[in-house]
Amino acid sequence: MSFFARFAGVTAAALLVAGTAAAQSPTFFRIGTGSAGGTYFPIGGMIANAISAPPGSRPCDEGGQCGVPGLIAIAQSTTASVYNCQAVESGELEAGMASTDVVRAMYMGEGKFEGKPHPKLRIVAKLYPEDLHLVLPKGSDIKTMADLEGKRVGIAEAGSGTQVAVLHMLEQWGITRDNIEEAELNNSQSAERLADGQLDAYFYVAGWPVAAMVQLASTKGMDLVSFSDGDMDKIAEVEPAYMPSLIPAGAYEGVDYDVNTPAVTALLVVSEDLDEELVYGITKALWNDNSRKLFDSGHAKGKQITLETAISGLDGLGVPMHPGAEKFYKEAGMME
Repeated sequence: MSFFARFAGVTAAALLVAGTAAAQSPTFFRIGTGSAGGTYFPIGGMIANAISAPPGSRPCDEGGQCGVPGLIAIAQSTTASVYNCQAVESGELEAGMASTDVVRAMYMGEGKFEGKPHPKLRIVAKLYPEDLHLVLPKGSDIKTMADLEGKRVGIAEAGSGTQVAVLHMLEQWGITRDNIEEAELNNSQSAERLADGQLDAYFYVAGWPVAAMVQLASTKGMDLVSFSDGDMDKIAEVEPAYMPSLIPAGAYEGVDYDVNTPAVTALLVVSEDLDEELVYGITKALWNDNSRKLFDSGHAKGKQITLETAISGLDGLGVPMHPGAEKFYKEAGMME
């Protein structure tokens, strides 16, 4: 990718430097997100802005950036969760956004990743809930997962957490790649194909409102499948990280009804190899007052990224927190 080519000269050691002595030496920090039409990318951009403080920038108390001194963070568009975790594990990315279910499965080496654990993955923070969108053309007669048999269905990109989870879910209704005409596309591509009549439905997991869907709803129109309690139970059997959620009426133009749907939490993850003081500084910057203003005034999901929920429910996940993040949460009185 062009970004990696541009920064090929930056050594791994430089990326791990932290502390006062090296504070004004530029440290490049790449955050893997998702496609430009989804939610990870704009949220990742806000996080990058929040934790950055490039050399020579005005001090925070003088109206400048309030991130880690010398840090230049960049949100990198990727195929999302699976890719991001792989790249963090291998050192191709310093951080990544990924869904809870994918992070756990990859860390443990379970499910699709059986025998391929990613032991270096470490959590920095919970971010916000991501809702499963099953998107349909306006007026579609598709009502349940079972109705997808024989249809042209977007199952998201290979390497995405959406695809991994959706294929598990569909099996509960007897739907596999063999009895649908699947399309591996990102969110923007899927929305375009649906608008053009080339898809009958597509899946995407993201925090609402999703940019590509906002455009689809306001131009061609769209519907969303609302799942029954029974459907939710079937999904929970194979994807226990997904919990009942709701996309409220009016979240998208023309979708004037509440949509009951499963949701999973987005996490910010890094490698255990990152320096403790660097991750401590990043975590501290993530939760300062300046960052709060960025989150509140940016994407709608930014308001749901809060310090109060940053570590709630993570104890039972089985994936460790990075010591640098842990240090911050202990100082904040959130951990013992």
